[in-house]
Amino acid sequence: MTVHELSRADARRLAVRAQLLDRQRPTDLMDVVRHLTLLQVDAVKAVAPSADLVAWSRLGPAYDPEQLARAVRDQTLVEFRTMLRPREDLALYRADMAQWPGVHDLQPWEAYAGEWVRTNEACRREILVRLETDGPLTSRELPDICEVPWQSTGWNNNRNVGRMLDCLMQRGDVAVVGRRGRDRLWDLASRVYADDPVVPADEALRVRNERRLRSLGIARATGPDCPEEPLDVGDVGEQAVVEDVRGTWRVDPTLLGQPFAGRTALLSPLDRLIYDRKRMVDLFEFDYQLEMFKPAAKRRWGYYALPVLHGDRLVGKVDATADHAKGVLRVNAIHEDVTFSKALGAAVRREIKDLAGCLGLEVSLPSSAARPTRPDRLIG
Repeated sequence: MTVHELSRADARRLAVRAQLLDRQRPTDLMDVVRHLTLLQVDAVKAVAPSADLVAWSRLGPAYDPEQLARAVRDQTLVEFRTMLRPREDLALYRADMAQWPGVHDLQPWEAYAGEWVRTNEACRREILVRLETDGPLTSRELPDICEVPWQSTGWNNNRNVGRMLDCLMQRGDVAVVGRRGRDRLWDLASRVYADDPVVPADEALRVRNERRLRSLGIARATGPDCPEEPLDVGDVGEQAVVEDVRGTWRVDPTLLGQPFAGRTALLSPLDRLIYDRKRMVDLFEFDYQLEMFKPAAKRRWGYYALPVLHGDRLVGKVDATADHAKGVLRVNAIHEDVTFSKALGAAVRREIKDLAGCLGLEVSLPSSAARPTRPDRLIG
C-alpha cells in the first residue's frame, strides 16, 4: 500500500493548488464551481456574500457578481443543502433522496425528522399542492397545518413550514429555485432537477468523495458529521502522512509532485481552504475564528475578517466592511500574523482595491489601518 510522506509545506501547497488559489487563475465561473463542487450560500453581506467572495478570490478582476446571479436564475447552479451546486450534480444525490431519512443506523435527529414528516402527512401534501398550482413560493406563503410542531431547543423550534420544506428537499420532493430577499423560493423538484439517470447510492457516494478530495487535495478519511457537506472523503485517493501532524490523510495522487507558484488572496471566512478549522490548524498553523457572533469588545480581528493567503501560508486578516450607501469598502484594520514585507503589504492592498472594484466601491483606508498592526503571532 502506498503511503505518501509529506511535509507541512507539501500538504499546504497541495491544498492551495486543489482550491485553485495558486498563481494560475481559472477564467470561467462554472469551471470553478464544477471543480470546487459547490459554493456555500450565506446571507451575511458584511463585505459580500460568501459565494461571491469565493468566486472572486479565484477569478480575480474577471469576476462579475452578475455571473453568479445569472447562473442561479437560469438554474445552471441549484441550491441544495445550503450549497450552490452544478445542476447536473444533483443526480449524485437522488438515490439518497429516495431512501430518506436513510435505511439503517439512523442518527436520532434523522429518525425524528422521518417520523415527524409521516405524522404531518396532511401538511406535506398541502405544500406540494400549493407549489404545483402557485409556485415558486417562499415559506411565508405556504400554510402551516402541522398537527405536531417541530420541537428543538434552538432556532428551528416550531418553525414548521421551514422544517417541512427542508425535509421535503432531502426527500427530493421540492427544490430551491432562487431567493426573494433573504427568503428561499421553493418549487417542485420535478420542475428543477435535470432528468438524468439516478446514480446508485454506493457509486454516487464514491464519486462525491472523489470530487471532494480532488477539490481539497488532502483531507481526512473520517470526520465529524456534517449533513450539508462532509469534510472527510472515506477511502478514496491514497494514504498520506504529514510531518509533525498526527494521524493519516487521504490525498489525490494526480495532484502530487506538481510545481507550485503562489499568489496573494483574500478569502471568505467560509472558504473551503479554511472551512475545516482543525485541518486549517494542522496544516497552516493559523489562528482564526469567525467573530461575528462575539460581542464587539471580545473580537480580536473584526466582525467578518478576511483571512490573507500568501503563497502557501495564511499570514493575516483584513477587517473590512462594505458600506454601499456611501460607496466605500471600509478597511478597519489589517492584522499581520507575520511582519509584512513591503511587497506583501502592497500585494494585500492591491487585493483590497480589486475587491472594492468588484463590488463597485472605493477603498476607504484610514491611516490607522494603513500601517501594519502589531503581529498577533509570529510563524516561522
